[in-house]
Amino acid sequence: MNAQALVQTQQQGPVLVVSINNPPVNALGQGVRAGLLAAVEQLEQDAALKAMLIVGQGKAFIAGADIREFGKPPMAPALPDVLNRMETGSKLVVAAIHGPALGGGLEVAMATHFRVALAGAKLGLPEVNLGLLPGAGGTQRSPRLMGVKAATELMLSGQHLSAKAALAAGLVDKLAEGDDPLVAGLAYVNELLARGVPPRRTRDLAIADKAAALAELDAIALESVKKTRGLFSPAKIIECVRAAVELPFEQGLKRERELFLECLNSPQRQGLVHAFFAERETAKIPEAKAAAPRALASIAVIGGGTMGAGITVSALDAGLSVVMVERDAESIARGQKNVEKVYDGLIARGRMTAEAKAATMARYTPSTSYDAIKHVDLVIEAVFEDIEVKKAVFKELDRVCKSGAVLATNTSYLDIDAIAAVTSRPQDVIGLHFFSPANIMKLLEIVVPSKVAPDVVVTSFELAKRMKKVPVRAGVCDGFIGNRILSVYREAANYVLEDGASPYDIDAAVRGFGYPMGPFQVSDLAGGDIGWATRKRKAATRDPKARYVEVADRIAERGWYGQKTGRGWYLYPEGARTGQDDPEVLAIVDAERKKKGITPRAFSHDEIMRRYMAAMVNEGAKVLEEGIALRPLDIDVTFLFGYGFPRWRGGPMKWADMQGLDKVLADIQEFAKEDALFWQPAALLQKLVAEGKNFDSLNQR
Repeated sequence: MNAQALVQTQQQGPVLVVSINNPPVNALGQGVRAGLLAAVEQLEQDAALKAMLIVGQGKAFIAGADIREFGKPPMAPALPDVLNRMETGSKLVVAAIHGPALGGGLEVAMATHFRVALAGAKLGLPEVNLGLLPGAGGTQRSPRLMGVKAATELMLSGQHLSAKAALAAGLVDKLAEGDDPLVAGLAYVNELLARGVPPRRTRDLAIADKAAALAELDAIALESVKKTRGLFSPAKIIECVRAAVELPFEQGLKRERELFLECLNSPQRQGLVHAFFAERETAKIPEAKAAAPRALASIAVIGGGTMGAGITVSALDAGLSVVMVERDAESIARGQKNVEKVYDGLIARGRMTAEAKAATMARYTPSTSYDAIKHVDLVIEAVFEDIEVKKAVFKELDRVCKSGAVLATNTSYLDIDAIAAVTSRPQDVIGLHFFSPANIMKLLEIVVPSKVAPDVVVTSFELAKRMKKVPVRAGVCDGFIGNRILSVYREAANYVLEDGASPYDIDAAVRGFGYPMGPFQVSDLAGGDIGWATRKRKAATRDPKARYVEVADRIAERGWYGQKTGRGWYLYPEGARTGQDDPEVLAIVDAERKKKGITPRAFSHDEIMRRYMAAMVNEGAKVLEEGIALRPLDIDVTFLFGYGFPRWRGGPMKWADMQGLDKVLADIQEFAKEDALFWQPAALLQKLVAEGKNFDSLNQR
């Protein structure tokens, strides 16, 4: 046996054991595919061999394609050819699955004749998350094994099945005890050989009741259109499954390959692959080379409101002990209730037991005294967004917290350097900007003030990892990365509103682009009073020559704060969650136009989005120029995970690259003829266009 080979073979009696050894996840690179094909040929040509067992070394069976091959010319042998040769061979082939068997890994398993799974196995076909579809027979074999409905839903969701669920679905044939796939696999293969069981080829399995299967597929297709909002690959997956029902296997494979290539050439695939890699890159920060994280076992959360409770739940779910501090008995009781409400909801939905809740809450300590947090490793302040209130909290934290404790503020906008300055330990102060609801939203902006120690930054990234958040490193400025850029493109939307578009047209254009909600819907959801308070806070620093649209102030002055008050930009009769257009809002808009002498003009959805996106990208370039974001991909990830930017577009900076930066700059220069102060092209954007480069070139640093 060649210990260095990506695919190792060893004969155990009549069984050829084929072990995939391509760490860390046994990805299906060219060497693995070639080794697997060679093993199949060895099996067929050696009369002493009666069967083949495929296992994975390490912690995975095969976790999918080799991402290092993405975007490169294909190299033989192609996986479909390997699997067809294996499936149609004359001798028994069995897969023993432990850990992840995902994408191409599950396609390998489905092309074997029998499958045994260990308890920790995870099976799935998540290609949809990269804008692709299973391209090695997965769309043809899975309906034959699982049924059309279950297979299609598995592929459309991109989710994983446990070993137990896979057995129930028919995706595996047997569950095995223990944690050694070689032992379990050999026992199963020898059992099959002893019984004289011949190869059972997935391709030969019939799909029962094709008419019923097609009816199920039609229903799934209707639902998918609503859920996937313009995504390319889900419809192609459904088309492939339809081919599996209607066509012979070989013709279905041919159709799958055609549609796979269509997905591969789609701009959506490019955006989704960028998003996939970008999410993994954000944790690579300069501080990681200089420091290790501090101890992190217990934390405190100051404030028990919606945000404080969400942060507390995230910490408890990460296995940490949490002390929550509130100002009085009534407030802390409310804070505890907010935490328990999350877990009670999980119990009601069958996702948690009462015993698990009790065990989790045993790590939660409510208190009205700062003295209760003397021992904690990290504190997160989550009180009202007022700098004087936050400064008062940090003076208390400075007084009571142990030396070396990390002191974090959850501010969305405020100057963290100014907050750190009220303490005797600015090196320990950092920003941790969670997004609401904090126990659900994955983005965590880690805001790095000027005097913070590198190990505090690294500790914050470690906390994000434990909480299963997606961390982005940001510098200090008003709004950091996300909210700073948001304030600019939201202003661009306000200008379009005042110049002639209705808020409902703008929201529809933004939804058509792929966002789940438009900016005026988001304002109503967050609360119009929040934005009003921010505008009043920033009024003193606003350039008097800058255009200012007052429509939102007129609405807020009436106490129309959105969903919580029953009306805002929209009407919400009887507590409705979906808003209705409001003629009175349109009258307010019209009155503001007349006051400023603006003659309204029509805007197409395309014109709205050109301005919306140009403002977003231009401010993103300024954020990069100033070093507030490390790389364009950090901006992309911020908007993908915190602001609903459509993942298939890759993020605003990737979107700009795909449009062509010269086109984006030309738009900005055109809009500058109307308002040169607002539409000032970023120097970085001009430089990249002049040099023929794109934003992605800055990700390679």
